Amino acid sequence: MRVSPPSRFLFLYALAWAGSAIAYIPFLTILLPVRIETLTAMPGQNALAVTWIGSITFAGAIAASIGNIAFGWVSDLTGNRRIWVAAGLVLSTGLLLLTTQITSFGQHIALLVCWQLALNMMIGPLSAWAGDCVPDAQKGKLGGLMAFAPAAGALTGALITIPGFAGPEVRLMIVALLQICCVAPLLLFGATVQTTSTGQDAPSAQADLPDRAVLSRMWLARLMVQVSEATLFAYLYLWLRSLDPSFNDATTARIFGGMLAAAVPLTLFVGAWADRHGKPLLPLRIAAAIAATALLLMGATLSPLIAIAGYAVFNLCSSVFLALHSAQTLRVLPRGNRLGRDLGIFNLTNTVPSLIMPGLTIIMIPTLGYRGLFVLLALLAFGAAALLVPARRH
Repeated sequence: MRVSPPSRFLFLYALAWAGSAIAYIPFLTILLPVRIETLTAMPGQNALAVTWIGSITFAGAIAASIGNIAFGWVSDLTGNRRIWVAAGLVLSTGLLLLTTQITSFGQHIALLVCWQLALNMMIGPLSAWAGDCVPDAQKGKLGGLMAFAPAAGALTGALITIPGFAGPEVRLMIVALLQICCVAPLLLFGATVQTTSTGQDAPSAQADLPDRAVLSRMWLARLMVQVSEATLFAYLYLWLRSLDPSFNDATTARIFGGMLAAAVPLTLFVGAWADRHGKPLLPLRIAAAIAATALLLMGATLSPLIAIAGYAVFNLCSSVFLALHSAQTLRVLPRGNRLGRDLGIFNLTNTVPSLIMPGLTIIMIPTLGYRGLFVLLALLAFGAAALLVPARRH
């Protein structure tokens, strides 16, 4: 069966987006925390490891915020997404391979800042590339295909942490190689022709929120969910170790990867349903509300099995929310020659949580424990669902 050019681009783009996730998910969720735990020489949950991870993540988030806006904007000005994606790919993979050579706290911060800048040299223009080429009628499908990205990143983490499979340097080489293999096909064969769907799609895109407040409400709703997701993203390993010291990096990676893989078919189905019925925001509201309920379950139990079940539901729903939200954002942002810059500003919702999260965890975990933290995160997720409730028509 012959694949149409628009569908071919969607699949090439989804593969490249998966490559961007492979670049950072295994590193930030597993490899970096394990490296920090090794350097601090204190196994399991400990204040020093929490502080190191929080501080390094904070510095990296600032760099990612600046890089995403700057390189998205530069790709607007040059009119060329491809060259910046390629440059970011080369630089980010090179810097990733250097991480096993550093040992001090300051070196980790410096390298992570440079790596985040290089990674967002790739991700910023890559985000705008979809806005250039995917029509509104396929945004739900795009969101479903984008759900493969976190699953691919998590499953890569599960693969490289199989006991005895690979040492620290080989793990990073595998991550870098997979990143290149996923992004390169889009660079070689991806279209650059802009979509012809313009203003005729705008009314249906804002059917649930029919006024200009749609932008700010969608921005804030994603920020709230991302704070919850980013907190577990960074502290999943240490949280599981606090529940059961027998958890190791391989077990954590398998749990994380399995849940994200399960989100893929659900997101594809929900995205197609949203396209078909013209309800782009309804799935987002439902997913945020269920994710909040799961967080309350995680905070209310001391049983590792129940806690993992709660995490599974949270991860499933937050993955659906974030993938579909990324695609639907392209509906509401104004089209034009500054799409890369505008997406960079909107995508601060992806990096600002990493600025908020270290302060939350450094203050709350030593005093209230993970239980109090999860209650706060649940309130944020419920708030996101409330923000996306349709405005009343008079």
